Amino acid sequence: MKYGELTHEIIACSMKVHGVLGNGFQEVIYQRALAIELQRSGLRYKQEMVMDIYYEGIKLGTRRVDFFVEEIIMLELKALIRMEDVHLAQAMNYCQAYNLPVGLLINFGAKRLEFKRVYNLNHLDNKNYKKD
Repeated sequence: MKYGELTHEIIACSMKVHGVLGNGFQEVIYQRALAIELQRSGLRYKQEMVMDIYYEGIKLGTRRVDFFVEEIIMLELKALIRMEDVHLAQAMNYCQAYNLPVGLLINFGAKRLEFKRVYNLNHLDNKNYKKD
């Protein structure tokens, strides 16, 4: 996987945050703590970055991405007891709308950290992945 090492490092930062704080806080608390860990790890990121969303070349509006790491990976954070398919679909849609190859959906709200890597199968970097 082309971005495996980078996503692994982001997940490790998230695990440290969850290990220290546990579950039960609002998303903004995890977001602030994760910013500290990403900075400590030396990863470049933008927080609450506004990105344009397009439909067939026409701008529809904007959406704030929780984190944009190393100018390639979108991070969507949640603080839910349980993630559902709609949250995964949302993260996948953001990857496609932003034309990013990969993103991470991270949930701090469960007893154990939950994370999902999401891929934009329409991105050139993922042309070798099989579409289901």
